[in-house]
Amino acid sequence: MTLQQLKYVVAIDRYRTFAAAAEALDVTQPTLSGMVGKLEEELDVRLFERTNRKVTTTSIGAKIVAQSKTILMEANRIKEMVNEIKDAVSGEFRLSVGPSIAPYILPDFIRNYMSAYPQVMLSVEEMRPEAMIKSLLDSTIDAGIATTGHVRAGIFEIPLYTERFFVYLSESCLRRLPVFNPEELEHEHLWVMKEVQCLRESAFSFCKGRIGRRHVYEAGNIDTLIRIVDVNGGYTIIPEMHLPMLTEKQKSNVRRIEGNHLSLRKVSMYIREDYVRERMLNTITDTLKIFIPQDMMEGALVRNGIRL
Repeated sequence: MTLQQLKYVVAIDRYRTFAAAAEALDVTQPTLSGMVGKLEEELDVRLFERTNRKVTTTSIGAKIVAQSKTILMEANRIKEMVNEIKDAVSGEFRLSVGPSIAPYILPDFIRNYMSAYPQVMLSVEEMRPEAMIKSLLDSTIDAGIATTGHVRAGIFEIPLYTERFFVYLSESCLRRLPVFNPEELEHEHLWVMKEVQCLRESAFSFCKGRIGRRHVYEAGNIDTLIRIVDVNGGYTIIPEMHLPMLTEKQKSNVRRIEGNHLSLRKVSMYIREDYVRERMLNTITDTLKIFIPQDMMEGALVRNGIRL
């Protein structure tokens, strides 16, 4: 039994076909099938049921897959500990970023990170929080960036930055005041992104009180929301880091929020509680510090970096 065979078993369980698993592992399908067949012969059990259309994991196979994930994770931890001792920044790093955050940090992040750490094989994938947590627990990613509030057993949260929300008003809205008070626009249309902006309490506390009047646009594109406001009237809410993306004319339609309404979102990095690659994590936060305003960044992170 080898680590390579265990890696093959985990991949087949994940992709559910030998062809897809072989492609992901960059090996030939006969090599993959032969190695898994030898493992089944050695253990004297059948790990997978094979059909022409898909592969299913047997009951004993599922237990062996779970144990294989643990073994592979612990083997990787040995390499990671050695790299940390050597203060080496190299190897693969797999990062997930939430869809509502990605447009604002990924362009600058990728450019700066690849320039500063060319020896790191960085892969980035957009994931919703639920998928991020599952991937962290399965050790298929190293870290995830999402809004706060997604901690689960076995997951550690590192606060990164706090971002304010602003109101974007149409030309027909009451724009004579320098700030926005929700009560003054009681009869205007509030356009929101259902999942990203209103159902979570990271945007406005007054959203839930306006369900009867709210128009909900369920896609995740703020540029489209702004266009809807420009054409149909009403207003929407946008994160602070979207402001530089507006035209000068659109910027005149932006207002800060008045009163006691919750109007910010906190963004964190998530890792497994047993994660050991401290130096690698600091390459992520050091890169974010380059382009995210310092007054938005978490103070302890700016002063001390990440300490595991």
